[in-house]
Amino acid sequence: EYGRPFIILKEQQQKARIKGLEAQKSNILAAKAVSNVLRTSLGPKGMDKMLVSQDGDVTITNDGATILERMEVQHQVAKLLVELSQSQDNEIGDGTTGVVVLAGALLAQAEKLLDRGIHPVRIAEGYEQACEIGLKTLGEIGDVVEFDERNLEPLINTAETTLNSKIINVNRRKMAEIAVNAVVGVADLERKDVNFDMIKMEGKPGGRLEDTELIQGVVLDKEMSHPQVNFTKMIQQVKDSGANLVICQWGFDDEANHLLLQNKLPAVRWVGGVELELIAIATGARIIPRFSELTPEKLGEAKVCREISFGTTKEKMLVIEGCKNSSAVTCVVRGGNNMIVQEAKRSLHDAMCVVRNLIKDNRVVYGGGSAEIACSLAVSKHADSVLGTDQYAIRAFADALDDIPLALAENSGLSPIEELAAVKSKQAKEANPFLGIDCTQNGTNCMKTQGVFETLIGKQQQLLLATQVVKMVLKIDDVISMGQYQ
Repeated sequence: EYGRPFIILKEQQQKARIKGLEAQKSNILAAKAVSNVLRTSLGPKGMDKMLVSQDGDVTITNDGATILERMEVQHQVAKLLVELSQSQDNEIGDGTTGVVVLAGALLAQAEKLLDRGIHPVRIAEGYEQACEIGLKTLGEIGDVVEFDERNLEPLINTAETTLNSKIINVNRRKMAEIAVNAVVGVADLERKDVNFDMIKMEGKPGGRLEDTELIQGVVLDKEMSHPQVNFTKMIQQVKDSGANLVICQWGFDDEANHLLLQNKLPAVRWVGGVELELIAIATGARIIPRFSELTPEKLGEAKVCREISFGTTKEKMLVIEGCKNSSAVTCVVRGGNNMIVQEAKRSLHDAMCVVRNLIKDNRVVYGGGSAEIACSLAVSKHADSVLGTDQYAIRAFADALDDIPLALAENSGLSPIEELAAVKSKQAKEANPFLGIDCTQNGTNCMKTQGVFETLIGKQQQLLLATQVVKMVLKIDDVISMGQYQ
């Protein structure tokens, strides 16, 4: 009519599509909901979550990436936070809960600024400025830890800090030592490189966490095939080569089994491809596709091949130790039930990632929220020198950083506001960036004295990733679902 187009909408469609400030508020609300789920899992006294899949499988964990991955969130922006924790996990391996909590705090502060009429682009720009100040501050307050193969204590302390917040924190010293020894065992300290493919993790429920051990070699969740085509020629070829143990990727029937037994050749069948490659690397053996290619030069070497059994069950595992190439290690994780074993494996993986990061870059910042408080003070100071509306966003960033120590205090059963105010004023007066929240009530706020470390690159990555995702969320002003736009 009068040259104006008609827009035809399906019934209820106007409600389905949201634009402008309403879209930003809706997105922030969804992101905050996800962040609040993880907030109570932060720190050494953080709570665990029980996740039940559609099949009824139960997972108990406080690892941020695992919680979000198994929550199956539906909202588009909530999925961005799931990807955020996954990015932190892939790049750093630890700090997945903290990065999501920080992103949620930044969005909560942004919501207050939007209510005051500040444009989202101005908020995003202010956050970017504040993030740069935060990263610079982290670099300045960072400490260098010296370690070598004879002095691994700094690495063990850092791994212990990671395990503090896990279900296995009662045995954190032993677990930290296992994680460090596993990583150092496969690391090239000169090149500062760690090959994670050489670390294998096997779990077996039924024991105690204290029974977890590190094997300098390869462990297979298999047992010897003795206790079905004529295989006589093949087995003779194996004998002629001088081999005294056969490991096969595929199965073989009872006749072959009988012939192997007759020839006193122990054998293992149905070994996975990845495990087979690991055994080949560790023992210096070659994987052969045909028996005719078998020669003595292609055989590997290992000093001991033994079976270990567990409790009163018939279950056994095969241990191959004293390998030619010793840089293959296996963690055999024990626990009261399968859920404990799986969480222990996830916790050990986080600790190993932290040790790897420290080998790559041996700079650390101190935990307990001390780094966030130091950054918050620096960002607030910078805001005083900024003119215009950007200063509000920069101050909001500083307030969001305070949310991490607040959450740590809250989860530890302390009075959050009082604790934060006391530590913050003390840090400002003494210019001591090592003061944080005493979550474990050790009697000192100095995280350096308590030996609570976090890797510098891990903490910087948290700030960077959280800021990037928040900027992205703030710049969305229209949510259009597929097939709903005419």
